[in-house]
Amino acid sequence: MRTIIRAFFRLLRLVLTPFMLLSEKLSTPKAIGRPPEQQAAVDEATAKLALYQFRACPFCIKVRKEMARLGLNIELRDALHDPKHREALLNGGGAVKVPCLLISDDQGEKQWMYESGDINAWLNKKFG
Repeated sequence: MRTIIRAFFRLLRLVLTPFMLLSEKLSTPKAIGRPPEQQAAVDEATAKLALYQFRACPFCIKVRKEMARLGLNIELRDALHDPKHREALLNGGGAVKVPCLLISDDQGEKQWMYESGDINAWLNKKFG
């Protein structure tokens, strides 16, 4: 019975993934406009950020849409298909749970932020 349930959810994920990704493409908002010098400062600040994500995760899509709306160039790291990123997420953040925003400061300190709502609130506070 357990294998039937797993197979059902894998099939469901396989069928729904293209629709979720298409929906993301069609509904992603345009970036807010900033003067070039202000955008350069934002790009410099986002160079210290990385988002660990799964491509078809609805919560990751939510964060990516907010990043697009704010015009942020944050590195995306695939924790599902890249074992190196998955291991870094497990060792640094403590769990393979996405989305997770890695925030590095100038002193080399790292903060791992989970939960799409918290990540979006932090991005809005910092860059909104």
